[in-house]
Amino acid sequence: MNPAIQARRPLRLLMIEDNEDDALLLSHRFRHAGYDLDVLRVDTPAGTESALRHHTWDLIISDHDLPGFSAIAALGILQQLQLDIPFIIVSGVIREETAIAAMRAGAHDYLSKNRLERLFPAVERELREAENRRARQRELKIQQQTEARLHAAAANTPGVIFQMERRPGEALEFLFASEATEMLLGMSPKSLCANGTRFESQLLPEDRQTLFAELEHSASSGDKLNWEGRIHTTAGDTKWINVRGSARTEANGTQVWEGVMWNITQSKRTESELRASQLHLKALSNHLQNAKEEERERIARDVHDVLGGHLVALKFSTALIASKPDIPREQLHERIGQIQTLIDEAIETVGRVTRELRPGILKDFGLAAAIESQAEDFAQRTGLTCRILCADDDAELPEDESIALFRIFQEALTNVSKHAQASEVEVRLMHTGDGVLLEVGDNGVGISDEDLAKPKSFGLRGVRERIASLGGTVVVQARAPKGTLLQITVPADDPIQSAIHQEPTE
Repeated sequence: MNPAIQARRPLRLLMIEDNEDDALLLSHRFRHAGYDLDVLRVDTPAGTESALRHHTWDLIISDHDLPGFSAIAALGILQQLQLDIPFIIVSGVIREETAIAAMRAGAHDYLSKNRLERLFPAVERELREAENRRARQRELKIQQQTEARLHAAAANTPGVIFQMERRPGEALEFLFASEATEMLLGMSPKSLCANGTRFESQLLPEDRQTLFAELEHSASSGDKLNWEGRIHTTAGDTKWINVRGSARTEANGTQVWEGVMWNITQSKRTESELRASQLHLKALSNHLQNAKEEERERIARDVHDVLGGHLVALKFSTALIASKPDIPREQLHERIGQIQTLIDEAIETVGRVTRELRPGILKDFGLAAAIESQAEDFAQRTGLTCRILCADDDAELPEDESIALFRIFQEALTNVSKHAQASEVEVRLMHTGDGVLLEVGDNGVGISDEDLAKPKSFGLRGVRERIASLGGTVVVQARAPKGTLLQITVPADDPIQSAIHQEPTE
């Protein structure tokens, strides 16, 4: 397009010229060509440097030789200030070696003042090139900023950001890996990119096959890669990792994935512990249900065999008396004595069963009295010696904790009768100052660490969980010279302090 017919365009022009007439002539030409000119003429090094430092210019037109100054010197100032401005030399006399030297110094073109027909095409060309260079600089700066942000994000991401590829029939290669490679895989990103087989060598054999199967599926279907498996690092650790990435296939058949590797060892461990805990809880629930059914069966047997037998005997005895009204007095007294004995035994059975179900003595007289009563019943039922060494009457607990300790005490006595092969049981209940301690010891065969670690030791597991819910502790250990000692501690308020706080104020 002819510059003369373009709309007037602003142009900031720095003119390095000592001849004012030549400067005015050039300015006139620019305005005639359609430029809205903002021009400044300088002719000294100081003036040139000041103009370049304090103003922005679109174009520089410079004479080649000035008194004490030159275009080459002006180009030196321009380069010193690291400015990219189109620089065109317009001089009266042009020699070839001078033009070559000027172009090497950084000039964009060299024109004669007597032949200016190439001036405006050269100006237009250099203005376009300058704008293109500025656009490239802006794009390069944006790219550098983007790369810096991506690098910062990759450096601060706990997972390994990667780009890997696989050519048909060849091993994996890593084109890029972030700094987290060192933490996750135990190798530097540089070494991983240099030799991708180092990653493959860390994979557990059974997991390596699943990874390559997932890679093949992802590459063929275009689906995202999502694989979990184990690696064995050079430090001797076995880790679970999750590899996620987007897949694409290049024109030459190379398969490429970009994504992130994460360390999921902790989540896998938590998941495994959760599954194990669920299985344990399920087994414990079944055990408790079976124990409940066994307890019901035992109570039913006591009611049927003992209480039912007594009632049947009472029925026969009363029927016999009723059928023989003239029975001798001595026999009548004997029959009545037998009936009374049966009634006493029935009452005792009812009381024992009732106490085991819900001991009223626990509520009326406290935990110590309930434990003493239960120990006496246990001794009578099993024939084992049961000694209460210390029953602390001050060991007062809330109802829930008292019931929990009493039930655990019943469970402990049951375990002694079933497994301990003991002849004696010692029980201690005391206030320790910051809690209540219950000890149950026997002189039986004892318990080993293997027994404590058995997955089906539901009784002890139930005790631990019940006491843990109360904020207490459970200790099971060997008892000298032989036997087992169960120690249970639950927190409790100081009874003296509780009494003080409960005293009415004046």
